Amino acid sequence: MNEFFILMQQELLLTAIIFILLFAKLGAKDLEPKTLLLLTNILLTINFVAGFFFNADGSLFGDMFQTNDLVRLEKNILNLGTLIISLQSYNWLMKHKHAAEFYILMFSTLLGMFCMISSRNLLMFYVGLELASIPLAAMANFDLDKRRSAEAAMKYIISSAFASGLLLFGISMIYGIAGTVNFAELREIASANPLFLFSFILLIAGFGFKISAVPFHLWTADVYEGAPIAVTSYLSVISKGSMIFVMTSVLFTVFDKLFFQWYNIMAVLAVLSMVIGNLFAIRQQNIKRFLAFSSISQVGFILIGVSGGDNTGFSSVVYFVLIYIFSNLAAFGVLSLVSSEKGKERIDDFKGFYKTNPLLTWVLAIALFSLAGIPPTAGFFGKFFLILAGAGKNNYVLITIAALNMVVSLYYYLRIIKAMFMDSNENPIEKVEVSWSPKIAMAICIGGIVVTGLVSGAYEYIYSLVK
Repeated sequence: MNEFFILMQQELLLTAIIFILLFAKLGAKDLEPKTLLLLTNILLTINFVAGFFFNADGSLFGDMFQTNDLVRLEKNILNLGTLIISLQSYNWLMKHKHAAEFYILMFSTLLGMFCMISSRNLLMFYVGLELASIPLAAMANFDLDKRRSAEAAMKYIISSAFASGLLLFGISMIYGIAGTVNFAELREIASANPLFLFSFILLIAGFGFKISAVPFHLWTADVYEGAPIAVTSYLSVISKGSMIFVMTSVLFTVFDKLFFQWYNIMAVLAVLSMVIGNLFAIRQQNIKRFLAFSSISQVGFILIGVSGGDNTGFSSVVYFVLIYIFSNLAAFGVLSLVSSEKGKERIDDFKGFYKTNPLLTWVLAIALFSLAGIPPTAGFFGKFFLILAGAGKNNYVLITIAALNMVVSLYYYLRIIKAMFMDSNENPIEKVEVSWSPKIAMAICIGGIVVTGLVSGAYEYIYSLVK
């Protein structure tokens, strides 16, 4: 029994937080939003810190659920990202009458992601995936008085259902061929016969939808634009990050015998995602759509790391997701403040932003520098390790395309920085008042960008965990 509580510590803590919020909502109907947000952020902080203590490796439920140092690290990264999103959404949630319900949905999806990451069985993985996906659709519709929020939820439901259908079809065929859904047994049975390969490709297509890799990306920009910014940032880093962790683990540990086949698929998806994501990002005027397409391009770089197919590739992917959380959430944090206070979301609105909001301008600039991969920010080291992992296979065409796309991405990231610092605007965005909660979130993000890039052994630590 003790083993059960220790191995499922992170899942049980999240479940406890969900019930505490549920009882608080039902038992104290006049609970002040300020008290609720303070309580939730304290619980999230405790949840994050507790993830580093009283840990043990092992498995449960007939090896369906497994945990180890790397799995716990991945969950702690997602816990940290969720805490940052909660802190930076303070202003929006203070005005929302259903903040408790929002948190309950968000933590339910996180619980599903934790089950996915720990799964060692396709059935367990699929149950976790559905728990992670369904509440997200409700979250996308959380701007209840806005039509585009409802449209975003509808598009997410339809695309998510299609992706789940493909995934489930692939899992069903794999079970029909192999007679098992256990990862360890599948590893022994996996082969390159045409039927098994077809079902394997369906599985990868399902992954591709969830991480917005081209050509499975069509839902991304519309959902990102229509959903509330807190949900957009959650989709872009937490949801995507969890699926990248799972996909990398499944490819590396279950289907490693099919490396030649999935290496070619990853290389094609990487090139398409980088090129298409960059080309569409250049054209965008709405910052949420811009970040949607730039995130598609970032997925292309992550897939280069995945294509490495060894411990270096796995380490570089986990390391980049950590950096991506800090960088992308810093950008979304500034956008969330400006959007909730001033209702501005277009790039042209940010012309002359430095004159009225110098601190926020610098936060957004550092985040964009990191996303662009400009040294000495953490984003540079993240992309460096991803490309290094891909270069291990001597695919110089892929590396050259990645380098060219980094140059293209520099253009559109610097376009926003130029607008903020150099372009004139007769009516710049007025001074944005920043409360203590978003300030803490921005400090964590900027600290993370600096520390993980310059002065830490984060990559070496992650590499030591990947066995």
